[in-house]
Formats: sequence, C-alpha cells, structure tokens
Amino acid sequence: MLSCCDCFPCWDGDTEFDFHKPEPFSLPSPIPQWAQGKGFATGKINLGELEVFKITKLESIWSCNVLGGEAKGVTFYKPGEIPDGFYCLGYYCQPNDQPLRGHLLVACDAAASRTEAGSTDKITLHHPALRKPLNYTLVWSTDPHNGDCGYFWLPNPPMGYKAMGILVTNTSEEPEVEEVRCVREDLTESCETCDLILSTESDMSKTPFQVYSTRPWIRGMSARGVSVGSFVCGTYLNSEEELDIACLKNLNSSLNAMPNLDQIHALIKHYGPTVFFHPDEEYLPSSVPWFFKNGALLYQDGKPKGEPIDSRGSNLPCGGTNDGAFWIDLPEDDDARNSLKKGNLESAELYVHVKPEQGGTFTDIAMWMFCPFNGPVTLKVGLLSIAMTKIGEHVSDWEHFTLRVSNFTGELWQVYFSEHSGGRWRDAFELEYIKGNKPIVYSSKHGHASFPHAGTYLQGSTKLGTGVRNDTAKSNFFVDSSTKYQIIAAEYLGDGVVTEPCWLQFMREWGPTIVYDSKSEIDKILNLLPFFMRFSVENLIDLLPTELYGEEGPTGPKEKDNWVGDERC
Repeated sequence: MLSCCDCFPCWDGDTEFDFHKPEPFSLPSPIPQWAQGKGFATGKINLGELEVFKITKLESIWSCNVLGGEAKGVTFYKPGEIPDGFYCLGYYCQPNDQPLRGHLLVACDAAASRTEAGSTDKITLHHPALRKPLNYTLVWSTDPHNGDCGYFWLPNPPMGYKAMGILVTNTSEEPEVEEVRCVREDLTESCETCDLILSTESDMSKTPFQVYSTRPWIRGMSARGVSVGSFVCGTYLNSEEELDIACLKNLNSSLNAMPNLDQIHALIKHYGPTVFFHPDEEYLPSSVPWFFKNGALLYQDGKPKGEPIDSRGSNLPCGGTNDGAFWIDLPEDDDARNSLKKGNLESAELYVHVKPEQGGTFTDIAMWMFCPFNGPVTLKVGLLSIAMTKIGEHVSDWEHFTLRVSNFTGELWQVYFSEHSGGRWRDAFELEYIKGNKPIVYSSKHGHASFPHAGTYLQGSTKLGTGVRNDTAKSNFFVDSSTKYQIIAAEYLGDGVVTEPCWLQFMREWGPTIVYDSKSEIDKILNLLPFFMRFSVENLIDLLPTELYGEEGPTGPKEKDNWVGDERC
C-alpha cells in the first residue's frame, strides 16, 4: 500500500548532513587468530542449500530526520563489496546517534553450485534456493515536495518463495529485479518485529509509518531461524500479524560454525568480563563446592533435619521437577549460618553454559554466578532511601550475564545483563572495557543483578523517583571470569565432551520458602513518611514482585527458561 507523509524532513547522501552519519565501530583491541576448528570464524556459514556471508561494510543509500535533530536521524544501507556468486537479500537501517554496527547476510545457492559441478538434482534445477523477484510494491514514500526523498520497496517473490527484506531508493524509479534475491519458502522461518528504529507517529506526520529491526519468531538453543539483518516497515505494523518478509533457516544439522572446546576456552579468555561488586556488599559470591563444604544442608519434605551435601553435590536428587519435595538451606547454627551468608570471593567462579543461537550463526556464552545469600532491598522514595531488614532476602542467588559472539568472525556482538526477573541486551559499543576486549559487569548491592555501568538503577517508577534501588560501583571485590570459570554444559558438542556437574541436575529450590509478615515492616516505614508520600510508597509496594514479601530460594540454572530458550527482555 502506498502512502505519503506530508511533513517528513529528509536528505540524501550528497548533502551537508553527511557528518551526521554513524562511523563504524571497532572493539578496543584486535580480534585474535582463533584456534583451528571446523567452520567457526571463517567468514561464511553453510545453512544446507544456502551459504551465507556476513557483510559489515555497508553503503548508505538514504537518510532522514523525523524531528529535525541529529539524535533522531536514521540512515538506510545496502551491502557493499558482495563476493562473486552471492546476492543481496535486503537492506539495513539504524539510528544515526550510535556507531555503525550493523550487518547484512548475502547468500549463494550452494546446491546450485554442486549441480553445476556435476550433481543432478531435479528439485534444485527447477526450484533453486534463490530467485529474482517478479517486481516490487512501493510500500511507502516521503513527500517529493520536501526535497530528496526515500522510497520503500517490497520485493514480490515468485510463488513458493519469500522476500527477506525491504529495499530503499532515493528516486521513484522501481529497482532492478537483479538487485535482490528471494528465498525458497522451505528454506525460511517466520520473523517478528524487534526494536523500533523510526516512527512518524507525531503531530508532524499525518500518516503513521514505522521501521523495525527483525529477528526470528522462534529463538533458543534448538531454533533454526537466522536473521538476515534487514528491517521491516509499514504504515500499521501489528506485532501479532505475519510479516511480509522472512528469516533464513539453517538446515545444516552439524552446526559447523559453532566453536569447538578449544575455541570456547579462547573466547572466554579473550572476552571474559570482570565482575565488580559494590564496595559495601555484604553478601559476596562463592563456588558451589565451597557452599556445600561449609554447611549447606539438603532438606526433604516431612523430615525435620537436613543432611550435609557432598562437595560435588553427588547426594542431591537429580532430575525431576521443582515439586517442593527437596530444598537446600543454610546450617541451623547462627554463627555458621551468618558466615555462609557472606560467601567466599576467593573460591568464586563463573559457571559457563555454551549454546547456539539464531541457527548456529551466533554463540551464546551464558555465565552463571552463585551467591549463598541475597540481601534485603533498599527502597527509594523521592530523595529518601530506606533500607529494609527482611524484604528481598532469600537463601541462595543465581544470576547471570551472556556474551553473544558472531560465528562468522568470532567478534563479540552483544552482552545480555540479567536484572532480576528480566534483563536487557547491550551492543558492544555500549559497554565499558577493562583489559583489551573484556567488558565490565557491575553486580548490584545485595541483589546481584547485572548492569553495564556504575550508578543507581531504579526498579519501579523513574518518573516518580520511587522504587527498589540497584546500586553498583567499582571496588576491590571482583571476579575475573576470563580466568575463574568452569564450563558446565555445551550440549551441541555431543556426549562426553563436557561433563555436567552433579549439582546442575538438582531441579528444586536452592533455598527454603518462608512467608513472613512484611506488612508490619512496611507499616513502620509508612508511619515515618509525610502523608503526601505514603500514597506513592503504597502504590510501589503493590507493584513489587511477590517474592519480596517472603523468602523463596531460586531454582538452579538448568531449571530456568533461558537454559534452552532465548534471554528474557
């Protein structure tokens, strides 16, 4: 459908606005030559009938500025320097207020190449993996009276094929069909909108128009969808509806671009973050064996006494579900209990789970940290901060962050920071680095949530300045994950390559469930506050997670959704 915005400032690449365009981003240090392996970091990945190559050298096509300011400008790009035999699948878009950090996959028909070499495959001959579009549909354009403008074109694929991306031109002339390729439908997966890049829904625009990045609809360790790096656009985009474009699908079951064990160790040694704890942190991490050896007990429902746990966790019940039949708790003796709560930084290490993402085109290195105790929260109400004595406490705390590495190059692409029940992905250019390409992870005081920078992060209403404080800062308390780690799982490597520890198979809670009278503690706080502030605090309390009103130990890493699925955002 063609629509036009009557008030949409824009410019092309030949005008005075060139200096606003993003500069390419590079990591602080060069990427090393990785150890020899199968297809990891070779630049190309075989998806079965298709071979894809990652293009990071992009050519700008057209730029626009919705609100007339540099921060809101966006630029559209096409792939540059496409290797012989490979074809463009779509264009890329990103905001101008961040470094150029995108990529586009270009593809060649690997099956057709084999046929040319002498193999006979009637399906390949009559239905090749890639075909030119029949023509294009003009999806949207800017008002030509406003100067150099943009035109957005959706390729119309032949029957049985899918378009993989949108093309953009700065003239009204329809692109050549040779410009792009469509992909046979059985080699594709559904995709969905991800981040909003551009929106004209404002008083300046009569017709709404949005541009979103895309990602595979189904994601996780077993999912086969592969993002091309393209965008989708339209006048009314509904997250529930099927998009006009698709993602690729990896049909190569060998996942040959995933790193081998030696390469995993090399990646961790090169990118392993340093985790800094708050200088006032009372509840530091420890290793799991230290926790067991120093008094942790296994309890069984119906039995009043707990039993000691072997340092390897070999006497923990394995498998099953979190049915409440067993749980772990601290020792009964007060001194031993308080000592165990403090953790042991010297023994602490990161527990690493390595898994494929986006059909094996990325490697996710999830790093899990264990703390014997999660401390009470601090509430912030305006300028007032109130430390709780019970709310937020629980025995054992499992937190994690995840490195996402490109399997085309071995380059660190993103880091996921787990923040209690959710989290957020951060691009490599948004991180702090301490040594070479090693990022910094800040662990919040008492709660151990992960953040990319020092400061105070509010879990609640930032507008009202009311919520739970997450305070982070550098200190002398830190763990260098590039040296202190243990790989606990990498299922794709096959049986016997990585031995999973016994305690990883414990699917119950790592702490007891205790419900206490949090209302009395909250009422004491409310009575100390001015009347006009009480309403804000009462509303905040209603919004807080229920686990803050009692103690409930977390389950271990393997029981989490993101063990096999994608991270929660």
